[in-house]
Amino acid sequence: MSATIHRLGAGPAPSLDPMMALVAHDMNLVNAVILDRMQSEIPLIPELAGHLIAGGGKRMRPMLTLASAKLLGYPGTRHHRLAAAVEFIHTATLLHDDVVDSSDLRRGRRTANIIWGNPASVLVGDFLFSKSFELMVESESLKALHILSNASAVIAEGEVNQLTAVRRLDLGEERYLDIIGAKTAALFAAACRIAAVVAERSEAEELALDAYGRNLGIAFQLVDDAIDYVSDAGTMGKDAGDDFREGKMTLPVILAYARGDEAARAFWKDAIAGHRNSDADFAEAIKLVQASRSVDDTLARARHYGQRAIDSLGVFANGSAKDAMVEAVEFAVARAY
Repeated sequence: MSATIHRLGAGPAPSLDPMMALVAHDMNLVNAVILDRMQSEIPLIPELAGHLIAGGGKRMRPMLTLASAKLLGYPGTRHHRLAAAVEFIHTATLLHDDVVDSSDLRRGRRTANIIWGNPASVLVGDFLFSKSFELMVESESLKALHILSNASAVIAEGEVNQLTAVRRLDLGEERYLDIIGAKTAALFAAACRIAAVVAERSEAEELALDAYGRNLGIAFQLVDDAIDYVSDAGTMGKDAGDDFREGKMTLPVILAYARGDEAARAFWKDAIAGHRNSDADFAEAIKLVQASRSVDDTLARARHYGQRAIDSLGVFANGSAKDAMVEAVEFAVARAY
């Protein structure tokens, strides 16, 4: 077992390449499952689902299932259907999120709801959710079914929690963390944990992988929320300032409002209420979050959760799988730099 201490921020620029290489063969098999199960006699379903599934995403969540299985030395194939289920859950939530947020851009491409309309996006999202549950049942693991179905419910709760928090200046950091812990981190955690379930490993190893995924998911979302105020659409794969214009109280805004003077707070009150959403207003918001060091502190928190994710792997033996999973954390945090 390993006692090696890994630290964020050391060495060359991190990459997902080691993880992608580690799981390449298994990912091809998962992709075949995804392609097969998204088919339907209704042509619109595979057309719309394929637009998003083939839209350039790295499929990090199913990769985490596969990498976790590699970490455990699992030689079987039961995790392939579960990894596909994880991707279907994620894709369904993206389709629904784009409708809720009225998004125009996803991974640099027009969103499905813009091309086919909101009703089609919602219904195809429902189709993918249903397919994910079929795949869970086929894994023949009641425990894996429980973990992923629970994660699906938690994600929905997180999205509703976020919806009710929109344009709420009184949103605190604790509730914000509850929201991202549910809407993002829950699926990361479940994706990793189910590998230990099908590999029939100890509860301690299950919980270690759960902690790895959960902390990685929180770090991932913190970085996403930070780069809304430091990157352009080409970098993010979405329109710059989407969170700002939608009145989302992400951590950079929560911190900037708390630290702002009277003029800054007046700006945020108008902006979050939806009265200041022009390009010039967004430029002012960027100045305020940078002046208050809110982005820096958001990224510092991301590094903290990233380090917690890495520390969670301490119970596992050293090797290429562990190295790839450590570097995936480093990559997730480094995306903002």
